Amino acid sequence: MKQTIKPNPWNWVPTLYYAEGLPYAFVMILSTIMYKNLGISNTDIALYTSWLYLPWVIKPLWSPFVDILRTKRFWIVIMQILIGAGLAGIALTIPLSNAFKYSLVFFWLMAFSSATHDIAADGFYMLGLSSHDQAWFVGIRNTFYRFAILTGQGLLVMMAGIFEDWTGAVTTAWSMIFACLAILFIGFGVYHRWFLPYPKSDQQHDVLKLGEAFQKFFIVFNSFFKKPRILFIIGFILIYRFGEAQLVKIAPLFMLDSLKSGGLGLNNIELGFINGTFGILMLTLGGITGGFLVSKHGLKYWILVMALAMKLPDLVYVYMAYTQPQSSALITAFVAIEQFGYGFGFTAYLLFMMMVSEGKHKTANYAICTGFMALGMMIPGMFSGALQELIGYQYFFIWVMVATIPGLVMIKFLIIDPEFGLKRNSNDKNQ
Repeated sequence: MKQTIKPNPWNWVPTLYYAEGLPYAFVMILSTIMYKNLGISNTDIALYTSWLYLPWVIKPLWSPFVDILRTKRFWIVIMQILIGAGLAGIALTIPLSNAFKYSLVFFWLMAFSSATHDIAADGFYMLGLSSHDQAWFVGIRNTFYRFAILTGQGLLVMMAGIFEDWTGAVTTAWSMIFACLAILFIGFGVYHRWFLPYPKSDQQHDVLKLGEAFQKFFIVFNSFFKKPRILFIIGFILIYRFGEAQLVKIAPLFMLDSLKSGGLGLNNIELGFINGTFGILMLTLGGITGGFLVSKHGLKYWILVMALAMKLPDLVYVYMAYTQPQSSALITAFVAIEQFGYGFGFTAYLLFMMMVSEGKHKTANYAICTGFMALGMMIPGMFSGALQELIGYQYFFIWVMVATIPGLVMIKFLIIDPEFGLKRNSNDKNQ
């Protein structure tokens, strides 16, 4: 039954974007830590969890279906229930002997459902709110998305450690975590089935228009690849985070690995606290600082400084790999420095993609850019585990520093509008 009164955006915007961020955190962050706890090798963890980026790489390809078939409200509710089913499947398969293989199937289901949910939720946000409310709530939606990432890399990791202490079994602990998350997402589906508004513009289109939608899609898609120097631009998008893409996949494994294996020997509670508190705080602060500075002087003025700020702090991992510090305060400080630099430099990356996307089809072009952005994370992450196990943590983090150089060199050859970024901010959520 449809609502007869105008729903309050506070009833659905925060929960919608919290629900949007959580599955991404489960797939990209929590899976890596869980598999490390289950004794899976770094090679297999990095390879198979990096493949899970694929739905976010190719999601622009099926976005016309979400736009044409049924309503975005329908897709949101159904995807949340499917995500809940995937979480339940993971909870049930963790105790099995082939847990790695079977749980990956459900992570794939969750990844595709989450990518589809992203398309529907972001479209629904624009349909369900006036332009004034869209502007007013953009900070709210991004804040709750970040809360979701905080939950995934902080609170849930700590809870897994606590449950393991209670039960004495790592498989039981993680099954309990994912069972609770499954219930949560079924609850999200029920809640949003009731509280999401029914915008007049969120209508199911005539199926006969599907062909027209695809024709328009290919026109937009083709227009992106006709942009000046587009191959170099795509190369830069793929290469800018080449070192960081490897670092982000291996860093939590390094911190969890034993001292004998070259790691820091942290437990889940310690790792969750470091990443979920100071780590996410400094990441957010770095992004805000970057946006503020660019708004004062423009992207062209700051991009090299921001790139250096993103890449040079990676040296803290070289230092930690060689010294293996046991001080939680020191490790936390190093992670905070690296995360601030990452957030600061990532702002320049996002603004560059926004500049490239300017034009008649800005939204679609930006979606294509984010697909290449995800691909730039997926491919390096796939081989990072095998490389680390081959050369060890110390040489791996030195390699990461070398891998940051191509992205820095390419900046010299970018053509950037000196006025772009002035008096504007950026705080994208999909990091």
